[in-house]
Amino acid sequence: MSQRSSGQNHRADSGRMMRSDAPKTAASGGTRRTDYTIVHAGHQFRLGPLSFWIAVGSLVIMAGWSLATGTYFAFHDDVLTRLIAQQKEQQFAYEDRIAELRAQVDRITSRQLLNQEQFEQKLEQIMRRQSTLESRASTLAGIPDPAPTSSIRSRPAPMADPQPGETPKASPISDTVIFTAPPDQEARLESRDLPATTRRVAATAKPTAVGVEGALARLQTSLDRVEARQTATLNTIEGRYDSKAKRIRSVLTDLGMDGKKGPAGVQVAGVGGPFVPLTLRKDAGAFERQLYRVHVARANMERLTRTLGAVPVRKPIMGEIDLSSSFGVRSDPFGRGPAMHSGLDFRSSAGDPVRATATGTVETAGWNGGYGKMVEVDHGNGFSTRYGHLSEINVKVSQQVKIGQVIGRVGSTGRSTGPHLHYETRIDGDAVDPQKFLRAGLRLGNAL
Repeated sequence: MSQRSSGQNHRADSGRMMRSDAPKTAASGGTRRTDYTIVHAGHQFRLGPLSFWIAVGSLVIMAGWSLATGTYFAFHDDVLTRLIAQQKEQQFAYEDRIAELRAQVDRITSRQLLNQEQFEQKLEQIMRRQSTLESRASTLAGIPDPAPTSSIRSRPAPMADPQPGETPKASPISDTVIFTAPPDQEARLESRDLPATTRRVAATAKPTAVGVEGALARLQTSLDRVEARQTATLNTIEGRYDSKAKRIRSVLTDLGMDGKKGPAGVQVAGVGGPFVPLTLRKDAGAFERQLYRVHVARANMERLTRTLGAVPVRKPIMGEIDLSSSFGVRSDPFGRGPAMHSGLDFRSSAGDPVRATATGTVETAGWNGGYGKMVEVDHGNGFSTRYGHLSEINVKVSQQVKIGQVIGRVGSTGRSTGPHLHYETRIDGDAVDPQKFLRAGLRLGNAL
């Protein structure tokens, strides 16, 4: 009994750790020490506090590591799956971002290509417009300006109009004031609205753009100004043509001629060709329509000018005219009583040049009774003029004469009392007062 009990007690004490709290006093200092005792199979192991806690810590670490390892292997597939899923999400996100950036690059590239194409189109339009304006400028350069009447201004000018503000003086042809103010120079023109480009130039300018758009805008503005000047030039030329034609038509009407049709016999020598009517295209722009009107106005003015060229409305003698005898009833200079004077007598010096007052053909060039040496010029359509008492004749019969051409010299041949020019104007052979035609020339002024 005692042996079994002791064996049981021995097994119960096996592996037991006992803590000995019995105080022990060292011989040297009497320090109190706490030890840990591990009992196993009847053996006792004493551990100090440091060794004990190191052992406990190692056991805890090993247990934690075992737990973590077990957990890792237990949830290994889930962790890998989540990691792979996260990696795929990140990859997809990167791919989406790259695709978005590529789309932005494509859009930017497309926009740049579109802008470049639009720029090239605008530049091409500007170049075409510039070429058109240059062609229009060449066309305008070929249109003669009716303001400086080059072919006639060098010839003897008609009696000049009084300057504005001056008091009209008595005409040297008679004692009556015959000054008549010419019609208004600015003829009223229809369909003369400026194009939209011209109105845009006149409007307030927008703020200057920068870069390529600014350069294109400046080019467009410059071309707008050129087009506006061309339009204004056409308006001016058309106005001058219409004004001159209106004045000539008015004078011809006062002389009893049809200003719209003109004499049928007035023709220009040395011209010809097939008849090609002037037409206007249906798709013609504003400039072409205006140019068409200018050509029509010019043709009308030239026709009237040719008509007027055959009408004796110019002076036969240059300089200030001293009228010694007027048209109509007068006392005969040789004392034979009242007589009919069929022309005008211009007092002048012997040898002064006598000029043709209109274009025509010489019918008579020689001695003619009381006229002395006389030249008669047929101007067509019933008009003729006579130049008497000449001292010298410079033309021949059937010779064509032009306006202002010298046909003779002032003299006193025939029935004359001294050097002067006897000048007659006849219609269908009947003498009419030349003052009517000379006054018409005064009204025309620079239109001659």
